Amino acid sequence: MKNKTLSAVALATLTLTLAACNNNQAGGADSTLVIQQSADIPTLDPGTTYDTSSGQVVENMYETLVGYQGNSITEVVPVLATEWQASNEDREYRFTLREGVKFHTGNDFTCADAEYTFRRNLVTNTADSGNWFLSESLLGTPSNAKDDTSITWAKISSAVKCDGNTLVFTLPAVDPAFLTKLAYIGQGIVDSKHAKEIGEWDGTEATWKDAVGKDLMGSALSKQPSGTGAYKLQGSDATATTLTAFDGYWGEDKPKITNVILQKVPEQAARIQAFLKGDADFIEEGGRPIISAQLTGKPGVSVIDDLPNTTASGFSMNQQIAAGSGAIGSGKLDGQGIPADFFKDADVRRGFVASFDVPTYIDQVQEGKGSPRNFLLPDSFPGYDSNLEAAQFDPELAKAAFQRAWGGQVWDKGFTVSISYRAGSQTQQTAMELLKKNVEALNPKFRVNIVAKEWSELIDSKNVPKEAMVLGGWAPDYADADNFVSTFYASNGYYGPRLNANDAQMDTWIKEARSTTDTARRDELYAQIAKRALDEAYYIVMPASPNVFTYRDTIQGISDATYNPMIAFTSGTYWKNLSKE
Repeated sequence: MKNKTLSAVALATLTLTLAACNNNQAGGADSTLVIQQSADIPTLDPGTTYDTSSGQVVENMYETLVGYQGNSITEVVPVLATEWQASNEDREYRFTLREGVKFHTGNDFTCADAEYTFRRNLVTNTADSGNWFLSESLLGTPSNAKDDTSITWAKISSAVKCDGNTLVFTLPAVDPAFLTKLAYIGQGIVDSKHAKEIGEWDGTEATWKDAVGKDLMGSALSKQPSGTGAYKLQGSDATATTLTAFDGYWGEDKPKITNVILQKVPEQAARIQAFLKGDADFIEEGGRPIISAQLTGKPGVSVIDDLPNTTASGFSMNQQIAAGSGAIGSGKLDGQGIPADFFKDADVRRGFVASFDVPTYIDQVQEGKGSPRNFLLPDSFPGYDSNLEAAQFDPELAKAAFQRAWGGQVWDKGFTVSISYRAGSQTQQTAMELLKKNVEALNPKFRVNIVAKEWSELIDSKNVPKEAMVLGGWAPDYADADNFVSTFYASNGYYGPRLNANDAQMDTWIKEARSTTDTARRDELYAQIAKRALDEAYYIVMPASPNVFTYRDTIQGISDATYNPMIAFTSGTYWKNLSKE
């Protein structure tokens, strides 16, 4: 984390002073919500929003066709659509759109805006966005037209089009997750007239190829957004983003808080001080131990705990480590390294899995609030089989597995392997140290070196295949088990290059699960996948921990009954639902 400069401190102090003045105007339309975080806001263009820092702003400025009902992650309800019908064996969806809705510019929302939005997302579809899963649904491929030459304008324009004020989607195959994908804020409907006026793609066949894969991070629309949401942008710079309630908002729930200020404050101590003084209403706290030690029980501070967790994380074990990797040492099973296919032996993987001390991790990092998981799928999601027992920490089981591995050679000759974690992550470092300690305690010939690396280095596609073992995670793009199962376990999933498992049976089950709308069959398939993944020890699955966050007790509208983990904002609800005393 970079140190703040004197000028940054001054700017933050000035903003905090103004915020405090506003906060003193208690209640109703004059109140201001202040949020402090360490991260910047990369973009305000929904067409490329794919991070929680951007998402928490975009989801309050823009709206999607559908959203989630209350705290449910399974019940989808209308937002800018009023109703929809599926036909042709769930391969055609017709959405009736809401009338009387205006954008922040004053332009009327029409079907043309929705058509433009989805076509723009399919055309641009960069690696910085979540449009890959929209393209997968509508075009049958996660790629854009530069990477997949089968994509044509005819395919894009026929996949999404207007029939009067009805928006029609035509899918090449059944996708049981399609509706939840539409709830993702990256599919927020943009003001097409405004977008074209400020220089965005004009939406025509004549120019679409020029827009393929276009970087939207610093787009004109990111600088001048116009959505239908309850808040509109007032201004944004390197230290603060300010928004104000939109007077023309169509919804019955009109925003009660007039102003919202998001401040970038890199230093955790400064955020905590501002929070305790009442100069910030929400902050990025730093995790459960910080909340317990420095915030719980303090005057004016409310804590809400035991909330659903919708992330999953685990240690991946690479079964075919790429050449040129420093992780494998000598490259031989001679005590000084490992061969590239070291983890291809299931008993090696089983030895590492049984060596991870889940109970100690839960106690030290999660303060006793964690629980073991049997699968890299949040247990709050449909498809999680709670009847399957999670892997156990068992040194004797680990010893027996290592003694069998590579026909006994692993135990006799020993090994040295380097494993990586994200620099600056105390939780990841603790997990790695626990694993190292327990593996090395089994045999004096075992050596595990832990290496801190920058996150950008760990996720760089050029470096991924060279890593032997990495602790990584996933937060959902859409509330469907497929988003996790395909990501972690499919041979061509996001974690494929980190695992190199190439399990044909798993791929068959995953493909069937993502192509049927039979819920019972999907649950059955996911249970089979979980059992096989556990038996084959593909990952060291990290335990789950309930979400917890703090807020100033002057904020009203927060409860576990309204908290929805699919909403990016820390309170699990939209700003329009909050008020201040």
